[in-house]
Amino acid sequence: MSTQGTYGDPKLMYKLANYRMPFGKHSNALLIDLPVAYLDWFSKKGFPSSELGELMRIVHETKADGMEHWLDRVRNPVSQV
Repeated sequence: MSTQGTYGDPKLMYKLANYRMPFGKHSNALLIDLPVAYLDWFSKKGFPSSELGELMRIVHETKADGMEHWLDRVRNPVSQV
């Protein structure tokens, strides 16, 4: 999976905007709300080899490119509380 075409895939965009971190210091935080420094650390150490890791990688690239506003349109209003 790459970020090219990510913004045209509504299901993937929804998942990126609403997926929650399942462990660690930022447990239960939306991936898109993870601090860039945290994502940078994973980028250097290696993202998990799972769907979570792939989603984290895409969120990292999205934030690095300043494109997280693309996900605001599909964010679940319930997840913002």
